Amino acid sequence: MDTDRLDAALTAALEEVEPDHSGETSDYLDDVAGRQRDGLAAAVCTVDGHQASAGEAEHAFALQSVSKALTYAVVLEEVGLDAVLEHVGVEPSGEAFNHLSLHDDGRPYNPLINAGAIMAHALVPGKDAQTRAGLLLDRYSAMAGARLEVSEGVRAAESARADRNLGLAHLLADPGVLPIEAREAVDGYLTQCSILVTAPQLAVMGATLAAGGVNPLTGERVLQEWVAEQSLSVMLTCGMYDATGQWVAEVGVPAKSGVSGALLGAVPGAVGIATWSPRLDERGNSMRGIGIFERLSERWDLHVLRHRGALAGLRGAD
Repeated sequence: MDTDRLDAALTAALEEVEPDHSGETSDYLDDVAGRQRDGLAAAVCTVDGHQASAGEAEHAFALQSVSKALTYAVVLEEVGLDAVLEHVGVEPSGEAFNHLSLHDDGRPYNPLINAGAIMAHALVPGKDAQTRAGLLLDRYSAMAGARLEVSEGVRAAESARADRNLGLAHLLADPGVLPIEAREAVDGYLTQCSILVTAPQLAVMGATLAAGGVNPLTGERVLQEWVAEQSLSVMLTCGMYDATGQWVAEVGVPAKSGVSGALLGAVPGAVGIATWSPRLDERGNSMRGIGIFERLSERWDLHVLRHRGALAGLRGAD
């Protein structure tokens, strides 16, 4: 692996998108101390442990909806695919992330929209909210190779805006399909969204998925291989909300976005990629994050449906 070329390509992609300050930031940032509206960071971690970063790589930001993909992986690992599929599907909804999109049997369409994510959190094993939150924090930290923590400021800001999520949870609870009490499910979901990471830590989490569940820095098997495969499959088809089809056609990387400006991608067998830039497009995806992914996908041949060997150019090939 040519790490100098890895660093250079990442830095170049970041510099190309840096002048773009279009888009709006999420409302929750209005109430978060030390908020940064124009911050920018990017990082990569290969499945053999090579790392690179550019921009504000030490800045910690909230996972927000990126946590949906990670919690989905945890519940698959903990309770199994059949049990999860009984409660939440795997189909794209084609609608906004906070829309109540349900199958005829009452299941949310997928775990990467809010209704599905609330349901997925309710499946996390534990006798109470604290136990479930602790399990998720432990698993997230194992994926990142570093001890993570919850931002109480972010959680408070999101709790003040939780009416829509509470409405979704009560609609799920009404027919008896939500395994825990609605308020508890939403509080837990907002807690997982408020876990802080840096771009390099998030890239390692992506690399753990890309490596079939093994953290490339610590060597720990965090997830079974089938869990990583299932999680990446849903990320590819559902991870960018109602812009997922366009994302697959143009970037072709399993990914998940969040309203903090976080964007996580993972190319199986190759690399985890993370970006952070808080200004969002109309669908809630990071404007500059998308720009970086577009450039890296093209230059490193990352599209999972057409590449001839991801990262080949960094291994000395033309």
